[in-house]
Amino acid sequence: MGDASAVKEETNEDFSEQADVAFDRLVDSFNPLHNKLNWLLLAFPVALWADLSGQGEVAFLFSMVAIMPLAFLMGKATEEIALRTGETVGGLLNATFGNAVEMIIAGLALYTASKSFDQETIDTMITVTQASLIGSILGNLLLVLGLAMVWGGVNHKVQHFNHESGQMNGSLLLLAIVAFIIPSALDYAGGNADSVRDLSHYAAIILLVIYGLALLFQLKTHVDVFATEASHGAHEDPTMSIRDAWALLLFSTAMVGWMAHILVHNLESAVHELGMPELFIGVILVPFFGNAAEHFAAVIVAGKDKMDLAIAIAIGSSVQIALFVAPVMVLLGWALKVPLTLEFGLLETSATFIAVLVANSILADGKTNWLEGVMLLGSYIILGAAFFLL
Repeated sequence: MGDASAVKEETNEDFSEQADVAFDRLVDSFNPLHNKLNWLLLAFPVALWADLSGQGEVAFLFSMVAIMPLAFLMGKATEEIALRTGETVGGLLNATFGNAVEMIIAGLALYTASKSFDQETIDTMITVTQASLIGSILGNLLLVLGLAMVWGGVNHKVQHFNHESGQMNGSLLLLAIVAFIIPSALDYAGGNADSVRDLSHYAAIILLVIYGLALLFQLKTHVDVFATEASHGAHEDPTMSIRDAWALLLFSTAMVGWMAHILVHNLESAVHELGMPELFIGVILVPFFGNAAEHFAAVIVAGKDKMDLAIAIAIGSSVQIALFVAPVMVLLGWALKVPLTLEFGLLETSATFIAVLVANSILADGKTNWLEGVMLLGSYIILGAAFFLL
């Protein structure tokens, strides 16, 4: 009897010690001495102060900066979860929470447009919403994937990945581009605003159905197609308990949502005060900071020779924006009586089409190197310059 009590007490002590270690690691995630990027968390209270004091452009800039370290923490948490769930589910999870920023920003912008009686404000919110969606796709396909390939290529001469999964995601992106091109073509062919809007609604519903079927294909019926080969990347043990990883993920997501609210609230003020084109803010600035979770997570895992996870994050996020977030925003705009369509404009649609073609071409052989990453980054810089000079 005494031996059983002693064993139970020893087990409880071991569990308590493990819990303390896990909690310490969770707290260390916010420690700027362990990660210099956490110093940018100081932008969080500055953004709150600027928002309360009515300094719109300051609140806009600092809220974008504060999103970066918070998004990094999201990426760290999802990487910990991916170590237990596998790279397919981990990449999907990272893409989903990484795109939470875009969904919050776009949703708040549409809500603001629905409550406004000023046509200029409505047009600004619609433009920034459409631009942020396009910018997210471009940023993930060219910037995030490019940085991942460069950093992975610096550490590893050639990196291999699951060719079949990359090919399927590339096909899904091409399908989404068709849904973007046709409303634009209808508009330029002389179609009226009502026909473009109705076509966008139908296309949005179809894209959502296809995205749901793609998830079924990926996670249920053809799991083996997306399985990561054992030779891809080194084995890595989790450093955080699953409970603490989820706690970190949910907390950082909530804080990102708070900063996104401040960003949207001061968006119009920033457009006028900073003198930047709306398209540049929507296509380049907002997605750059909003996609920080994908930036850091994809680059970090690529450096560890886990290219399957890096591509799942970057390409998966683009697929999710194109087939899920954009259609949901179109249908939300329909519900709020905001005229948001899939007609994004000639430059935006052309840029997205080019990005998909370049990314698919580079990923066609199932292996990557740093030069291919430089090509993607070069394409992103050229497109960014075009939006700035527009």
